[in-house]
Amino acid sequence: MDLAAVDALREDLDAFCAEVFASIPRRDTRAWGNCYLRGLMLDGRRKSIQPMAERLPDGDMQSLQQFVGQSPWDPAPVQRRIATKVSRAIRPTAWIVDDTTVPKAGRQSVGAAHQWCGALGKQAVCQDFVSLHAVTDQASVPLSWRLFLPESWADGADERRTKARVPQEAGHREKWRLALDEIDEALSWGLEAPAVVGGDSAYGTNHAFREGLAERGLDYVVGVRADVIAHPGQAVPEAPQRAGRRGRPPQPRYRSPARSLKQLVMEQGRSVLRRCTWRQGSRGPLRGRFLVLAVRPAGVAARTAARERGGGAAGWDGVLPAETLIAEWPPHEPEPTDYWLSSLPADTPLRHLVAMAKIRWRIEHDYRELKHGLGLDHYEGRTWRGWHHHLTLVTAAQAFLTLRRLDPKAPTSA
Repeated sequence: MDLAAVDALREDLDAFCAEVFASIPRRDTRAWGNCYLRGLMLDGRRKSIQPMAERLPDGDMQSLQQFVGQSPWDPAPVQRRIATKVSRAIRPTAWIVDDTTVPKAGRQSVGAAHQWCGALGKQAVCQDFVSLHAVTDQASVPLSWRLFLPESWADGADERRTKARVPQEAGHREKWRLALDEIDEALSWGLEAPAVVGGDSAYGTNHAFREGLAERGLDYVVGVRADVIAHPGQAVPEAPQRAGRRGRPPQPRYRSPARSLKQLVMEQGRSVLRRCTWRQGSRGPLRGRFLVLAVRPAGVAARTAARERGGGAAGWDGVLPAETLIAEWPPHEPEPTDYWLSSLPADTPLRHLVAMAKIRWRIEHDYRELKHGLGLDHYEGRTWRGWHHHLTLVTAAQAFLTLRRLDPKAPTSA
């Protein structure tokens, strides 16, 4: 947007900022939040503080730096107001968990470490943020963010933690646990749980993550790798005959070894594939060929979780819980290309299963807009507080623009 376009939105933006920044006690501090959002929405190659301040008529670099990097305002209430407002407007059909990386030139920025950098497609020094998104086919907005701290940042005596002002309680925590933390937070805000939770194979392949969703009573459709092992849905564990009267009776177990999801699908063959059109894309209907199969995921993690659910080894009947496998197998491919596991039953309408499996496409729009349009990865500060403030403000800018796109004639205040 140019200055004229941003000025045309000032009345609505002022109302939006008054609502989402209401938890910030000082009026002058809230005003700098409004200014920062305008800077993010203005055209410009860089959305770091200095160039934004130079482009804004009322911009002041020192005041904006103070507001983002040092001011003690709490981002959590702001995130809650944004999440509540957007969720009421778009009524999400899914929550999607994911993470995104920000390349860094050095390791002094909070959480920066040499790790897999999706933005560059290779190992590099970067920051990694786990995000939770409210999603429909028409709109999506991040609900919350968590900074992933690698193990190299877990040492409380690390000088970098002191310089970056990392809270004492913040330490290394696996990304799938951070995602569950975000879901717990969203539920604690009173947000209505959507039809499903989704995520890519980095999350879905982890049995503990799927188990965590099940424990929270949330249905899911998540990507998984082809090498996840499982038994067919109809498989039944059997206990061998007891050889004598002494000792513990033999426990029921599956007599055939578990096989990979790829093997289970290949055994079914192409004859069972079903055609499905799941939504209308910008270039026409989106269609594919899919297989749906009941399976019982196996492995140490699956057995341990099932045993705990069953009350321990003595009370467990050996049955592994069933999940629904969805596999996509394009006509000209020698094998399936994508796999998902779902807690929804196998007789769920195919179109719904596929639509939920594919809905993750929407958050790619989030990341493009957040990074290329709103400067998510342009912040140059290094501190914990500064990054969390910046992420919250970028989310606020995207939420405002999303609400405008959904209903440009409607006011953006509740």
